[in-house]
Amino acid sequence: MAIPGRIVLKRKGMRQLLRSTEVLADLKRRAESIAAAAGSGMEVSAMVGRNRARSSVITATSEARNAEATSRALTRAIDAGRV
Repeated sequence: MAIPGRIVLKRKGMRQLLRSTEVLADLKRRAESIAAAAGSGMEVSAMVGRNRARSSVITATSEARNAEATSRALTRAIDAGRV
């Protein structure tokens, strides 16, 4: 019977990875695809925080807020970021 291996993650290395420009670019690409699938009026932002890179898509116009409130346009577009 095989003994499961042990993986030890180094905090410094993980922090560097999560804050890297490659991760930021991937998150921004995913957020842009979600915004495109959700329709017009969505705003994308991406930044590197203290511990990790992050991105978000928000409703920037009243039409976009109305589309999210009535037909969940942004919520339904989340799967576009999984590609």
